[in-house]
Amino acid sequence: MFDTHVNLHAEAYAEDLDEVLARAREAGVTRMLAICERLDSFPRVSEIAGANKDIWCSVGTHPHHAKDFTDTKPEDLIAASQNEKVVAIGETGMDLHYGYSPQDQQETSFRIHIEAARETGLPVIVHTREADDLTADILEEETERGAFPILLHCYTGGPDLCQRGIALGAYVSVSGILSFKSAKDVRAVIKDVPLDRVILETDCPYLTPTPYRGRRNEPAYLPYVADALAELHGMTREDVAAQCETNALRLFARAS
Repeated sequence: MFDTHVNLHAEAYAEDLDEVLARAREAGVTRMLAICERLDSFPRVSEIAGANKDIWCSVGTHPHHAKDFTDTKPEDLIAASQNEKVVAIGETGMDLHYGYSPQDQQETSFRIHIEAARETGLPVIVHTREADDLTADILEEETERGAFPILLHCYTGGPDLCQRGIALGAYVSVSGILSFKSAKDVRAVIKDVPLDRVILETDCPYLTPTPYRGRRNEPAYLPYVADALAELHGMTREDVAAQCETNALRLFARAS
């Protein structure tokens, strides 16, 4: 299995990263993608990826932190992506729920990341919250300037953005949220996503799947995300995991 979104560099793992990775491997997780949320954390993210044959990383700045990196240029992301362990740009996107960064700065950052994805051919990892229409509009506008690979990560949005993204060739990733009893709307949206466009993630250290809700999340719990997707489609964990890994390796080609 390929865990396509983990925050292994987070303080939550500072004291027991080796144990976390050992449990993940024992659980059958064969590849992990360590996400970069701020450009100034990229050295640590890339260090973790470089030290482990089964870990890759991204480079980028989360929309929450857009206000702190207003001088970022596409060239900065492109240069960092020359590291052979970098398989994606981001995460980036639009988050109007918390408003930690002004909307205009989030949008500027989003478009800069997209330009870097377009130039490198690497997928852009998109975070969106309470910004479905805006996110879809930006993705469509930017695609008209030139196509780029897209991942709508940890998807909890509505059906419109999801289907508009799929029409652009996007993949959609699912997390432990899919296993929550309260997530009926999310399951309804994901059920309509073609299985060859779905990938798995944990989004550690948050969103721990059932039956471990309340604990710190970690990649070892990825099989339970696969279980939630398998239940949705009446499939086995093994078949879902195999399909999603194939999809992930198609999207994150450098990790194959």
